[in-house]
Amino acid sequence: MTIKSEGAVKNAAVNRYGWATLFMSLAFIAIQSCIFKIKYAEGSVWRELGKQETVKKDREIQPDRGNIYADDDRLLATSEPLYGVYVDFMADGIEADTLMKYATPLSQALAKKFPDRTAAQYKRIILDGWDLSRKELAEIKRNEKNKSNKKVTVRSRYVRIIRPDISYIELKELQTFPFFNQRSNKSGLFTEEKTMRLKPFGRLAGRTVGSIFKDYNDGGASGLELKYDSILKGIPGVKTRQRVQGRWIDVILKEPTGGMDIKTTLNVDVQDLAEKALYNKLAETKAESGVAIVMEVATGEIKAITNLDRVSEGIYAEGNPNAFSYMSEPGSTFKTVSLMVALEDGIVTPGEEVYVGNGLFEYKGRTIKDHDWRKGQDKGSVTIARGMYSSLNVVIAKMILKGYENNPRKYVQHIHDLGLTKKIEWDVPLKGKEGTSAIRLPDDKGNPWSKTTLPWMSFGYETQVPPIYMLMFYNGIANNGKMIKPFITKSFIKDGKVEKEFETEVINPMLCSEKTLNQVKEILRGVVTDGTGKAVNSEYFPIAGKTGTAMIAARGGYEGYYVSFCGYFPSDNPEYTCFVGIRRPQGIPSGGLMPGAVFKQIAEGIYKKNMVSATVKPIKDTVNSLIPVLKGGSLKNTEIVLKGIKQSASFTGDKSDWVKQSSYADAISLEGTTTVKKGLIPDVTGMGARDAVYLLENAGLRVILAGAGKVKQQSIPGGSALIKGAAIKIELN
Repeated sequence: MTIKSEGAVKNAAVNRYGWATLFMSLAFIAIQSCIFKIKYAEGSVWRELGKQETVKKDREIQPDRGNIYADDDRLLATSEPLYGVYVDFMADGIEADTLMKYATPLSQALAKKFPDRTAAQYKRIILDGWDLSRKELAEIKRNEKNKSNKKVTVRSRYVRIIRPDISYIELKELQTFPFFNQRSNKSGLFTEEKTMRLKPFGRLAGRTVGSIFKDYNDGGASGLELKYDSILKGIPGVKTRQRVQGRWIDVILKEPTGGMDIKTTLNVDVQDLAEKALYNKLAETKAESGVAIVMEVATGEIKAITNLDRVSEGIYAEGNPNAFSYMSEPGSTFKTVSLMVALEDGIVTPGEEVYVGNGLFEYKGRTIKDHDWRKGQDKGSVTIARGMYSSLNVVIAKMILKGYENNPRKYVQHIHDLGLTKKIEWDVPLKGKEGTSAIRLPDDKGNPWSKTTLPWMSFGYETQVPPIYMLMFYNGIANNGKMIKPFITKSFIKDGKVEKEFETEVINPMLCSEKTLNQVKEILRGVVTDGTGKAVNSEYFPIAGKTGTAMIAARGGYEGYYVSFCGYFPSDNPEYTCFVGIRRPQGIPSGGLMPGAVFKQIAEGIYKKNMVSATVKPIKDTVNSLIPVLKGGSLKNTEIVLKGIKQSASFTGDKSDWVKQSSYADAISLEGTTTVKKGLIPDVTGMGARDAVYLLENAGLRVILAGAGKVKQQSIPGGSALIKGAAIKIELN
């Protein structure tokens, strides 16, 4: 046996140590190389992959959309979060025994709160959802065991429990129900939030306020919602979804900026009054459509603007922007323009006589006819003023031919100088030539004059003047000659602070001389007291204005009539100007009896409203009582009124948001309405039209109104089962 020397052993140990050191050095270099490669060469790739696993980048946070308000800060449009309610029956924490134990009490609670389903139906949905989840889980496990790639369609993770979307308050109440009062991983309860646009007054001023698209994030679709979409929608924020300790959380990178609020000039009460008055007349005359606009004389603020189109027999709804889109010949309301031009140029005086004869006037192969020409009566000569009172086409045509037959451009240029053709930017989005006046000059090559254009233009034909321009012109007369732009948007508001306020825009500082203005005013008053507008005359205050009746051009001829009335009140100290137009009514067309009747109803309604608000006195209902009679309706609004007139009231029964007056012999007693519940037809008898329509339309019904005052009966009794989309007629007395 050979014994190694001490030196040999030492050399062998050194060699082993060297090899170990070399191996460790190489390993260290390799590790360092990998670290360098991962961190620098491939770093961006791995970092991006890591983020994909733990971070979901840059998701938008939708801002709150601004509100739209009436002139007294009542809401016309606002946003409300709503929640779709679902159950994930595959949630890890759901225990079968607990679910079975609470299925019945949960179903009973759901049926009581949301009565469109019975407790038995809710229980069947819950049990079916659970059974489905077990079947789907079993199928998934079988596929895993068999190593099958077959995909299982999972439906039990998104079972809708409640049909309608619910409010936040309803959601918080839902989370107190049996079984749903646990953590979400144990109950499976989850919600899908969406934002809906709510109109507290239903369809009131619907076309003007406008609408948004079905997808809330797409923004405004019509009206003010579209015109000022960029103002209302705000600026989106940015967030990421980050996985932390197994849970996803939102990390806000940029907070959203809510949209501005818009305050309008619209008055809810005047708007409601105008809509009802126009609707009833359209239904009575079976007209095609109509428009009514109320403007404050001194400011140009539009207090009401209603555009109604027939959608079915006897049913009308806000449709086209008729105030701007009636691009048709205005008829006799335009005679006031011709009168002002001729008086200002000294062509005639109000007392000057013009020969009318039997109401027929032949001019260059065409016959100008007065509305009563068929009577064959020879009226001889009448004054210019009388011709306006009686709306005689022959008088106006001869007046304009006298002054401008040899120089028609002077007549038309004077009309342009008034501002009736000025291009104006309106508060609502319009298409094409809507909202503009078309009054062509004699040398217009694109639309040349005929040899009879001048006389026909003088009484409102061969021109296109939409209602908003006629309103603006007549308001200029009422406003002592200063013609101002009608407008709807009052201001933009952010967090209660006015960011931008819109002021009155002057279109023409003086339409004519003071002498001419006074003559025109006197004649317009005479139209109402002693002419075609007699039906508009009021016993409460003086009204001035002009009737209009024009045939509607269609398919190379004329089909139907467009009747209108435009004027102001009180005529001795004008506060409001109003235009009413009705297209294609049935029966004998009359500017005084049709739109004039609507004008009078609106004017007297505003007068009474202003008188009541000025005096704030209770109405005496009986000989022995000074207790006011209240309409049923909103408890909140009733309490505001009672406080304003310093009238106390007691409450009988359970309090609710909607009340009716149960007695008023010696004191006011209010009683809660018990039928204002989900799934039931509200009982609106005794309520005013506005509250009644709000409740019924909010319930999903189509409302047909008849009459005025309080609701005396409804076609479907209160408390009946609700069928959304059904029509209900309410009669008021």
